[in-house]
Amino acid sequence: MNKPLAEVLRPSCLDEYIGQRHLLGEGAALRNAIEQGRVPSMILWGPPGVGKTTLAHIISLQAKRSFFQLSAISSGVKDVREVIDKAKADAKMFGSNPILFIDEIHRFNKAQQDSLLGAVEDGTITLIGATTENPSFEVISPLLSRCQVYVLKHLEREDLLQIVARATSYLSQQAGVKIEWADTDVLLRISGGDARKLLNAIEIVVRSLSPEQRGDLFITNDMVMEIVQQNLAVYDKGGEMHYDLISAFIKSMRGSDPNGAVYWLARMLSGGEDPLFIARRMVILASEDIGNANPNALLLANNCFQAVNTIGMPEARIVLSQTAVYLASSPKSNASYMAINNAMEAVKNLGDLSVPLHLRNAPTKLMKDLGYAKNYKYAHDFDGNFALQEFLPEKLSGTKFYDPGDNSRERELRQRLRALWGDKYEY
Repeated sequence: MNKPLAEVLRPSCLDEYIGQRHLLGEGAALRNAIEQGRVPSMILWGPPGVGKTTLAHIISLQAKRSFFQLSAISSGVKDVREVIDKAKADAKMFGSNPILFIDEIHRFNKAQQDSLLGAVEDGTITLIGATTENPSFEVISPLLSRCQVYVLKHLEREDLLQIVARATSYLSQQAGVKIEWADTDVLLRISGGDARKLLNAIEIVVRSLSPEQRGDLFITNDMVMEIVQQNLAVYDKGGEMHYDLISAFIKSMRGSDPNGAVYWLARMLSGGEDPLFIARRMVILASEDIGNANPNALLLANNCFQAVNTIGMPEARIVLSQTAVYLASSPKSNASYMAINNAMEAVKNLGDLSVPLHLRNAPTKLMKDLGYAKNYKYAHDFDGNFALQEFLPEKLSGTKFYDPGDNSRERELRQRLRALWGDKYEY
């Protein structure tokens, strides 16, 4: 089977590597360390398609070390231990510690990351972890402290154009025709700065042209857009499709369809989506779209996030499914979401209005003399633990930010607020 263009053109040495000049330019610290053979354990942190995996391969080749690779999506503690055992045997045979590359290391749970500690600490392996997430939050402190963190940046326009030129030269030689781009604006835009997506797009465009078009090729922006749109499912394995799937998942739960929710959940998990990303979005939905219509939804969603973080895949799929079904089946209200939006809009329009004197803190005698906290009514001193008084700045008096939703739980809240406030807020 033909290799993808991104694999064929993967650089094999530092001089072929494109981008990240702050790390790999002449005299840069990481380049010096690699060239001198002093390769520390490290975390490569950066967006997709900027060369994290490629750099790990180059380091192993430059340092002449054995290379082992695991994906955090599909590997567990057992896989880590097996690789470490192989690395120990390899080190005895060749006299140098191998490199273990773990892609998407942020998806390893605590137990999986713990299993790496001993081998990293005693030098059995040199760990290179790749992550798109902030390692300060996603990598356990003991492991992070044993690694250097290098931040990889989005590829710049000149980097992407260099990749286009390299790919075009290769494909021209392979096809025996001359390939020219009328413009590269669309090509670069749909790549989003991701070298892998850029190369996938180039390959799809060139290979999609019919045989009668395979003379010298002059490719326009319109041709690129039409071909890529026709092949979106093939081309976009992590960009727009990522956002489309999570959008369908959220909208299914918001629309109270548990069947749609679990289907899109399955699609995301099958495609390798980060289960913690899914869980985080459910925590947001529980408050934004359910809110006080069912306060237990937020509790369950938050516990789901904790459980997924603790147990990891594949079992985390069960917890995610339970929570998605519960959220989809719950009554819905966006009243709290609208309340904070309305309040933020008021702050934006009216600025920082003064806090009424009776609501101010009065820790000193001077403040008391100035009227701070004067006439404040302590709610618990009154019947029903409620005292009628003003809690908004004068300009906003009577403004209703929170309007309870039309569901059984919030209808109760509306009745209570109406009983307390009478006509002040028109509940």
